[in-house]
Amino acid sequence: MSTNAAYYIPHKAVWPVLATAGLMLMLAGFANHLNGSSIGSGMMLTGFIAFIVMLGFWFALQSTESESGMYNHGVGISYRMGMMWFIFSEVMFFCVFFGALWYTRNISVSWLGAVEGAFSSGPGRSTYTLWEGFSATWPTNGPGKVGGDFEPMGAFGLPFINTLLLLSSGVTCTWAHHGLLAKNRQQLIKGLLATVGLGFLFVAFQATEYYEAYHEMGLTLGSGVYGSTFFMLTGFHGLHVCVGAIILSVVLFRSWKGHFTPENHFAFEAAAWYWHFVDVVWLGLFIFVYLM
Repeated sequence: MSTNAAYYIPHKAVWPVLATAGLMLMLAGFANHLNGSSIGSGMMLTGFIAFIVMLGFWFALQSTESESGMYNHGVGISYRMGMMWFIFSEVMFFCVFFGALWYTRNISVSWLGAVEGAFSSGPGRSTYTLWEGFSATWPTNGPGKVGGDFEPMGAFGLPFINTLLLLSSGVTCTWAHHGLLAKNRQQLIKGLLATVGLGFLFVAFQATEYYEAYHEMGLTLGSGVYGSTFFMLTGFHGLHVCVGAIILSVVLFRSWKGHFTPENHFAFEAAAWYWHFVDVVWLGLFIFVYLM
C-alpha cells in the first residue's frame, strides 16, 4: 500500500497475461478466417470474449484499489502521464490517415494530371494516357472507374447532425465534471447519461450514413482511393466513439455506485480527456473529409 513516503507497487496480476492471450487468439482466428478455416470465426469470438471478461475484472480491481485509498499522489501522476502518452499515440494514429488523405488529394492526383498533360500534348508527344478518361479532380475512384460510379458524401445532413451531437456531448461531459467538483452527484450522473446517450446516438447515425452510402450512393470501401480514405477515417473514428462511450458507461456506473470525489476521480478525468480528443478529431475530420 502506498504512503506519503512510499510508492504503490502493484501485486502480481494475471490480467495482462490473459489480455495478451485473448488478443493473440483473436488474431489467430482472424488469420484462419481469412484463409477459409472453419474454426477461424469461433477462435475470434472466443478471444474477444476472453478480452472483454479480462477488461471487466481488471477494471473492477483497479476501482477497488483506488476507492480503498491504495494510490498516492505519485500513482496519480503516473496514471495521468500514461493517459497523456496514450492520447498522443492516438493523435499520431489519426495524423497518418489525415496525411495520407492530404497527400493523395493535393499531391498525387495533381501530379498524375501533370504527367497526363506531359505525355498527351505538345510537339512530338505521344498520345499515351494514364487511363481512358482520366481527370485530375477529387474525388477519384481509380483507373477506369475501377471502384464503380459513386456519389461523394456531402457535409450536410447526417454528418452535420453528428457534428452537433458530438459538440453537445462535449458540453454535457464538462457539465458532469463541474457537478463532480461541486459534489453534486445528480448533476454528475445526468451529465454522464446525456454524454453516453449522445455518443451512442452518433454511432447509430453513422451506421445509417454507411447504409445509405453502400445502398443508395454506390460509395463503398472499394470505391477507389476516395472510398478507402473516407471509410478508414470515419470508421476508425466511429470505433473510438464506441470505445469512449463504453468507458463513459463504466464511469457512469461507478458514479451511480458513489465512487469518485473532487480529490480522487482520475478515471473520470481520463474518460473525459479521451472524449474531448474524440470530439476534436471529428471536427478535423468533418472539415477535411466532408467539407473540402
